[in-house]
Amino acid sequence: MEALCKYISGVLLSLAALFAPIVPLIWCVVGFIGFDFITGVVASRTESREQGKEWYFESHLAWRTAQKLGFTIIALCMAFCIDEFMLDFLSLHLTKLFAGFVCGVEMWSFLENACRVSDAPLLRYLKRYVRRKVGEEVQR
Repeated sequence: MEALCKYISGVLLSLAALFAPIVPLIWCVVGFIGFDFITGVVASRTESREQGKEWYFESHLAWRTAQKLGFTIIALCMAFCIDEFMLDFLSLHLTKLFAGFVCGVEMWSFLENACRVSDAPLLRYLKRYVRRKVGEEVQR
């Protein structure tokens, strides 16, 4: 039993060492998804209150966020493996591109949720600005 424990801990630690270079990217993605989740909950509560409905936390939506986070982290690890071991002769930076894409989508969702909570002119301006910049980059 002790040998099995040592083997399992060795495998887990070697995986942790393998993916250590992308830990900052993983934390960025976790932060963006977390802030989007929190603002989504607040926006849902705010809309329910404005409509006079009773609000309650829906666990199936929280599980969807947890699944999204898990799949995103796995996809980051897969992109890292492609970058480092399969296409190491190219400098594609797939891991950073994927993390940037996910963070961009989550930031957009955060801005939508923030606009639902607060009708502040600054948030509306940021939402329009991001929409315009993304449109310009896509057209390139």
